[in-house]
Amino acid sequence: MTTWWPIARIAAAMLGIAAILRQLTISIGNAVAATDPWAAHLPTVMTNFFSYFTILSNIAAAVALLAGGVWALRHRDSDAAEPGWLTVTMLCASTYMIVTGIVYNLLLRSFPVAGISDVWTNETLHVIIPLVMLADVLFAPRRAALPWKAMLIAAAFPIAWAVYTLVRANFIVSPRTGDAYWYPYPFLDPHITPGGILGVAGYIVGIAAAILAVAAGVIWIGRRRAVSAAKTESATV
Repeated sequence: MTTWWPIARIAAAMLGIAAILRQLTISIGNAVAATDPWAAHLPTVMTNFFSYFTILSNIAAAVALLAGGVWALRHRDSDAAEPGWLTVTMLCASTYMIVTGIVYNLLLRSFPVAGISDVWTNETLHVIIPLVMLADVLFAPRRAALPWKAMLIAAAFPIAWAVYTLVRANFIVSPRTGDAYWYPYPFLDPHITPGGILGVAGYIVGIAAAILAVAAGVIWIGRRRAVSAAKTESATV
């Protein structure tokens, strides 16, 4: 098995973790320096940080890449396909990160990040790691085939996150504005989204459709690659 691919996975995981820690440092620093009580409430700031889909998706990607890299290194002398648990983990992480990259670049890139992030952190979490995960879907060796019902596994977490976000929002004072609500992304905020709650529902439905479509695409590519690998192996026997 190609040795450099698992090493690249581990290196990408380290880059993602570094970017997450850098972003967390900025968030904590802003809270420590704040004078308004709602902005200085560190438990809320920390909980908000880990309520961003981007952060959770990047954590999932780092875990998946580390697990995939370590497994591949430990089995580098074998031709066996990845175990099912690892393929499902990579499916979920790849789906979330690809959707994160799409949503960020279509809906959020124009929003300023000065003071809440920096360029390399922002680009790493929203562009570089999504591209790494896409490349892993397309080119990583020994990807196993998954059944189509695995799409439902990939969809479970985003649905739970959306429910959590919308329920929690009105119990939180925004650290940035002092408003009596906090939403991690502007398109989830019915106070500013055209159409209010119906507009937010439209965005959620659209993103849910994107998650299912991307998950289906990841599964389809994995199945095609598994069939192609099996044909190649049988031809060389």
